[in-house]
Amino acid sequence: MYVITGATGHTGNEVAEKLLAQGEQVRVVGRSAKRLEPFVKKGAEAFVADITDTGALTKAFSGAKGVYAMIPPDLSAPDVLAHYQRAGDALAAAIEKSGVKYAVVLSSVGADKPDKTGPVVGLHNFEKKLSAIPGLNALYLRPAGFMENLLSQVGVIKAFGTMAGPVKGDLPIPMIATRDIGDAAAAALLQLDFQGKSTRELQGARDVTNTEAAKIVGAAIGRPGLTYQQMPAEQLKPAFMQMGMSSSMADLLLELADAQNSGYLRALEPRSSRNTTPTTLETFVAEVFAPAYREQKAA
Repeated sequence: MYVITGATGHTGNEVAEKLLAQGEQVRVVGRSAKRLEPFVKKGAEAFVADITDTGALTKAFSGAKGVYAMIPPDLSAPDVLAHYQRAGDALAAAIEKSGVKYAVVLSSVGADKPDKTGPVVGLHNFEKKLSAIPGLNALYLRPAGFMENLLSQVGVIKAFGTMAGPVKGDLPIPMIATRDIGDAAAAALLQLDFQGKSTRELQGARDVTNTEAAKIVGAAIGRPGLTYQQMPAEQLKPAFMQMGMSSSMADLLLELADAQNSGYLRALEPRSSRNTTPTTLETFVAEVFAPAYREQKAA
């Protein structure tokens, strides 16, 4: 049996769906029984638990041959890194107490750095906690930035007629669709061929600048002149908070952008067939972004 944490999130959903499609026994963990119901209808076992509850997670992991371990983000947490600390402590303790031998872990590009990378610091610390567990085989997947993060630009485009953010417009960065992360995690769980503690970057189909991304988005939504504007932190922080983020989360995202802009946070592996994933930004925009834009426009 496999246990999937964060099953109702972007990556956990993909992992659970892939394993169920292969006829595997799957236990899905989440905070809402209602949101887990679609998995139950497909044959999964639902387990309601908070990601910071060590006792509940220990029960959830009991009997698992493999776990997909991830810390669901809490964008409104007053102290985001404290949330990562509590969730990481609970997950690591539950994995050790339940005797799990294999864990595929959602981390991030940049998790090699101990500081100055915003929320990615929480994932660096999570990896360290798991690496201290004797006998655990852990594969740390370190994906690039999610293409799904571009969906926040829908409202920006409608309000201002441009895309905007803290990262340089001409900086090539890897972007990945979460479906590809789910595919990689599910494949690793099905094979269970990793030993000890190891890392694997997932860099998307290619590196893309935000200026290029704006052109791709503009072509797909009927705004061929769409541009990207790099905005200063003093303007972006209030905007982030209006979107529902806490001051802590807004500050961490701006720190993350600074780390990207300076080159401090970057992919470490040379691009290869092993870390290049299939979904292009053009495909994501056509299949996900453009429909979301049209839906909000109609609303």
